[in-house]
Amino acid sequence: MTTLSVAVVGSGPAGLYTAEALVKQAAALDPPCQVAVDVLDRLPTPYGLVRYGVAPDHPSIKSIAEYLRGVLEHPGVAFIGGVRLGGEVTREDLLSCYDAVVYATGAMRDRRMGIDGEDLPGSYAATDFVNWYCGHPDTDAGSFTLDAESVAVIGVGNVAVDVARILVRDPEELRRTDVSQPVLQALAASKVREVHVIGRRGPAQAKFTTKELRELGELAGVDIVVGAGEADPAAFDATGGGAAAADRRVRGNLAVIGDWAARVPAGNPRRLVLRFWLRPVRVEGTGRVSGLTVERTRIDGNGVLTGTGELEHIPAQMVLRSVGYQSVPLPGVPFDQRSCTVPNAEGRVLGDDGAPLPREYVAGWLKRGPTGVIGTNKSDAAQTVRSLLADLCPGGGPAGQGARAGALAALLAGRSVQPVSYADWLKVERAEAELAASLGRGARVKLASRAEIDACCRGGS
Repeated sequence: MTTLSVAVVGSGPAGLYTAEALVKQAAALDPPCQVAVDVLDRLPTPYGLVRYGVAPDHPSIKSIAEYLRGVLEHPGVAFIGGVRLGGEVTREDLLSCYDAVVYATGAMRDRRMGIDGEDLPGSYAATDFVNWYCGHPDTDAGSFTLDAESVAVIGVGNVAVDVARILVRDPEELRRTDVSQPVLQALAASKVREVHVIGRRGPAQAKFTTKELRELGELAGVDIVVGAGEADPAAFDATGGGAAAADRRVRGNLAVIGDWAARVPAGNPRRLVLRFWLRPVRVEGTGRVSGLTVERTRIDGNGVLTGTGELEHIPAQMVLRSVGYQSVPLPGVPFDQRSCTVPNAEGRVLGDDGAPLPREYVAGWLKRGPTGVIGTNKSDAAQTVRSLLADLCPGGGPAGQGARAGALAALLAGRSVQPVSYADWLKVERAEAELAASLGRGARVKLASRAEIDACCRGGS
């Protein structure tokens, strides 16, 4: 039987769900189609945002990595780490080495607020902070010194909640997690005592889930305060806010926020302040962030968010923006700058003329934008794979075969590129377990730098 050879670019949930769907759907064809899937990643480590985007104190979500591990251990799937599209390989290289290519690189860049002072020292993208506390290989463990007493987090989604929770949580509670030792030490030395979480709209429009929200109220040593009058979903909404409140998640959020608004602060050492109906106008500071100027907003009778002209100054020595994510273009691959996605029809990449490009596909946030939860990528990947197999395995057999077995390995060897294999990655896993044991911490502690990861991959067993 001839084997269909597919490259999947990106080893996060979208990429690995794609690999899984390829194996399962190909086997279910009549007659079955045999596939070999190479999952490429620019990093030496797999799992994408499951490893480097999920907060360390969320082990239930991080356990998805165990499921994805099973995908990488399937005999028809191989991991090729440390290989970057646009670096070690080109789009043309992949198309010459494989029968099909699926792009699944996610959304790795924060949207900007577009206000004065956004680039002052002390003003950061939330992803930079998330990368730091998650031990991303691109981020130096010494990137953040938490010497700010007050922090403003712009955004009311789950990432903003994660960031706020990490900032105010007792760092001793993170000892049993996989957070790297230098980051844990920086959190232990943190001077942060107050965190403001700020949303442009009201609590009914906030994007966080009720479960994430409730966790904030369970933090030891933290008072939670809601801006005066801001817990009322209709307070600054001329439409009454009834439509949003019909949603079950919204009702849950409003109940939690309403409960917090009724609380009397207990005088705890740390304070989390939820603010709504405030739009950032300017990051203040001379040489470094010293505060944030915000404008009161409201929704008018037509449902349009408008500014009222009423300004407020929030003292803060650090600002973290979490106002949405964007995918970045891949070299040579079509890209819609407006939607920040790869133009596609059911996962088929579309060229400038709107017609599908042969043998090129897309999955995940790069395909649909940063929407849904981690599990949403599973059905999304299944759709892309159905399109791919319909094109390349009509009747169950590979059509138009042009790939060569081992073509990429030969190409990389000719360029003196030594990729990271799954076996190499397992060395990192073992090293992190050993580090945790030596420190008396949990099941695993992440290696603190790209250099340590690389040394581990290239070292002994």
